[in-house]
Amino acid sequence: MKKLNDFIWETHGIHAGTENDHVKHGIDKLEDIVDKAIEQKHPSITFIIHSPRLTNFRYEAERDTNIKFIRGDRSYINYPKRIANLREKYKGRINIKYGVELEWMGADLGLLWSRSKIFQAEEADFVIGSVHFAPEGLPYDGSKEEALELLKLRGSLEAYWNGYINEMIEMIESFGDMIQVVGHIDLPKLNVEVPEVLQNFETSSHPLANKFRTLLEIIADRDLALDVNMAGDFKGVGVYPSQSILKRAFELQIPVSLGTDTHHVRYYGVNFKESLEYIYEAGYEQYVSFSKLIPEKRTIFDDHDLKVKYTILNKGIELLNQRFQEGSRRIIPDFSFGGSFSEFVDIYKNATGMGDYNAVRIRKANKSITVSDETPASRKTLVKGLFSKHLDQPGVLSSLFNSLASERVNVETARLHSNNDGTAVAFLTLEATNGNVENAIEFVHGTDQQTFLELSYSDHITLPNFYGNGVYLYEMDGVELKIALSEKMILTRHENSPGVLLILLSALASRNINIIDMRLGKRNKVGYSALAIDGDSNVIKGLLRRLGSQYYEANLVEFHSM
Repeated sequence: MKKLNDFIWETHGIHAGTENDHVKHGIDKLEDIVDKAIEQKHPSITFIIHSPRLTNFRYEAERDTNIKFIRGDRSYINYPKRIANLREKYKGRINIKYGVELEWMGADLGLLWSRSKIFQAEEADFVIGSVHFAPEGLPYDGSKEEALELLKLRGSLEAYWNGYINEMIEMIESFGDMIQVVGHIDLPKLNVEVPEVLQNFETSSHPLANKFRTLLEIIADRDLALDVNMAGDFKGVGVYPSQSILKRAFELQIPVSLGTDTHHVRYYGVNFKESLEYIYEAGYEQYVSFSKLIPEKRTIFDDHDLKVKYTILNKGIELLNQRFQEGSRRIIPDFSFGGSFSEFVDIYKNATGMGDYNAVRIRKANKSITVSDETPASRKTLVKGLFSKHLDQPGVLSSLFNSLASERVNVETARLHSNNDGTAVAFLTLEATNGNVENAIEFVHGTDQQTFLELSYSDHITLPNFYGNGVYLYEMDGVELKIALSEKMILTRHENSPGVLLILLSALASRNINIIDMRLGKRNKVGYSALAIDGDSNVIKGLLRRLGSQYYEANLVEFHSM
């Protein structure tokens, strides 16, 4: 076996920063833990906070305070801002993620309460759905005495577990759209025995075993991840979930996320490698983490080249997912791999090969993205086109497209490149049946002479080579674009006719947003564009929403994964 990593990209990470809660739950300072992670040279750290609970759902220690309060409400509401400040403070030094552990408290007020708390979790990277409390108001992970009281109320060990499994199913069916991960699926084993029918649930015909199999199938059908949680091992009852559960999850192709679920800085980083050994035993060679609700694939192996390939894969997944509304992002895409990525065909069930084509193709519904780290080859072909050298400023391309549109000249493809000296060059290929190109050029010369340093049109011009090292978007829905990925990008599908792209360029120019790079492509009557841009994200999103019906799709893509 290859060497395993010493680090994991946690999901159920460290509970910390609960400040002035009446009953403390993860009280270590966030900065102290970040400093420890940096000292250990970790690329990322994950914090997690519980959503506040309804007053009736309290642990024994909380009830003993004789204070009726909602634990963690102030800490919870302030958490997003504190994480944002932390990200700014440690920018460039470490990747900081945070998630919410959403408490299930029933399908009536508890569900409405949880939905309200999701809106307060701004910029959360993921949400874990967990069952801690029974409807009777007693916790599954509280004291032994509380567990025995619940066992007595329910009448038997099987009834105890049956209630828990019912609540897990109810949780997933009620707010499976709000969560990405199902938390510690066999939590009750902390305080009570696991009945024999569940120890052998894979083969047992008992109704309880069948219900547990159904629970796993529901998780698979919902495209949710399963929490592999080392806290149970730390507490002496074994990892959540047991190996038998994890192996069935692997057979169902349920992705797993990893976490230590620790509550003290002194335990941070413990059991990282053990968690990888644990999932490898069940058959897994990869797991998922999350950025802005989008899953990221992670290898369990300490293999630099493989990690680079996973980074490229994650970029593609982010690109594709940000073309969909939030509810569709959890759907697992289909993959095709070629060239140096071909080893992924053996890792991903149902993946297809692409031979020597050195790229990753990711498909979902009717949309696809193809990415690669191979620098595109420059083609020495002669084409009909317009060459421009101009000042690298917002609005310049809009001016050029405006002049072309005024003469009914439609741009077929475009390439843009910044010279990093205050100037940029662009090359536009034009459709064969164009309007008067010369009139458009003459207009530009007459009005923007100081902006356009060179502007010429030729029937026989060689495509310039604007390619350098980097990760590239090769294709969007099979349409060639070949643009280097940038921190912020706009992807569009639009009507392929004169003046349509001008709408987007004019909108960006109106808000002083500069275009760093651009590629255009087309298929029949549909045009495609990919733009690397620099500007305020909220402003850009507002502009994209107002482009009009000629734009079938217009999305801002921001990369968060590493």
